[in-house]
Amino acid sequence: MIDLIKIGKQAKKSAVSLSLLTATEKDQLLLAMAETLEKNRPLILTENKKDLDTAKKNALKPSLIDRLELTEERINEMANGIREVVQLPDPLGVVDKMWRNSDNLLIGKQRVPLGVIGIIYEARPNVTTDAASLCFKSGNAVILRGGKEAFYSNQILVKLLQETLSAKGYSPYSIQFVDDTSHAVAEQMMRLNEYLDVLIPRGGANLIRRVKETATVPVIETGTGNNHIFIDKDAQLPMAVDIVVNAKTQRPSVCNAIETILVHKNCAAEFLPLLEKELKNSVELRADESARKYLMNAHPATEEDWQTEFLDFILAVKVIDSIDEAIAHINRYNTKHSEAIITDNYFASQKFLQEVDAAAVYVNASTRFTDGFVFGFGAEIGISTQKLHARGPMGLEALTSIKYIIYGEGQIRK
Repeated sequence: MIDLIKIGKQAKKSAVSLSLLTATEKDQLLLAMAETLEKNRPLILTENKKDLDTAKKNALKPSLIDRLELTEERINEMANGIREVVQLPDPLGVVDKMWRNSDNLLIGKQRVPLGVIGIIYEARPNVTTDAASLCFKSGNAVILRGGKEAFYSNQILVKLLQETLSAKGYSPYSIQFVDDTSHAVAEQMMRLNEYLDVLIPRGGANLIRRVKETATVPVIETGTGNNHIFIDKDAQLPMAVDIVVNAKTQRPSVCNAIETILVHKNCAAEFLPLLEKELKNSVELRADESARKYLMNAHPATEEDWQTEFLDFILAVKVIDSIDEAIAHINRYNTKHSEAIITDNYFASQKFLQEVDAAAVYVNASTRFTDGFVFGFGAEIGISTQKLHARGPMGLEALTSIKYIIYGEGQIRK
């Protein structure tokens, strides 16, 4: 079994030296990492093919294979994601504010690294480079434990990043890979309190639930996406069709795709046939009784359908009587990820923004935009669906904490 204690000690030691690097030093190293990825495209694709061959042999769903597959274009995107991180301001050392108290002490809040971050994730190799670059830039050592589906891809990516650090004279242990995909090692990592400052799971509902139930290390929950779009009675229906089609079909295997649409009864008769025509039978519709009146090819929806993140070409459909009913349905079934309303009614949009409980709430736009890169954070470490200590797409600042710095002139407390 892999020696996680040794990895933890190496990470802890590296975190100290990493936190002392200047912003320029970190940026130069990150640029070198991006260049290394591009120079080694053939090697990365060779290792990724091993994972793809295994996935096809094991009959993984096409949507999961899509998550797993790397192409030259996707490798370029990974490298450019690292370069985007370089362009971001370094959060470390930033003093958010300073003030004097009644004792004339000058008190400030300064940004500092979290320390050592553990990430347990599934079949998405781009998470490896996203996580590594964000953690490195924010001064955190990272221990990466990917799923067995992407084992060879993740292994070669971390190896290349480590070789880049070593070639430049820096410790490779600030980015480490756990090359054992067993549940036993994952659970040991979840209890590595002496060395991990925080653990971030990225993956499906089962992984996140297991981490929450097992971990003794503090956890930042990144979420599954049982997301909704509500088509209000005052929506522009052609725009609503375009947004729903995009949010469901552009890439259904990702967490910011939608799984359910709620349609106001006043526009259901016109909207649903338009939507079904545009989908061209590419999406399986599971609809309640009211919605099925307006659809040619829909299966009856079950209670389970309202609760499910399909990650597939499946869409649940429900006709509702009011915006209040829509908000109640969303807040009951959603996973606090991304929600949207399509409406030209300003008051309806503001009510939806205020009352829907989610990390990202949209008016007249696709939920597919919930993404750290799109939000301007560079790559993202994940999308937090909890409220402490970060929420939504997590960029550099979300990977820092604060410490108070206090300047005195000989003051003592009486």
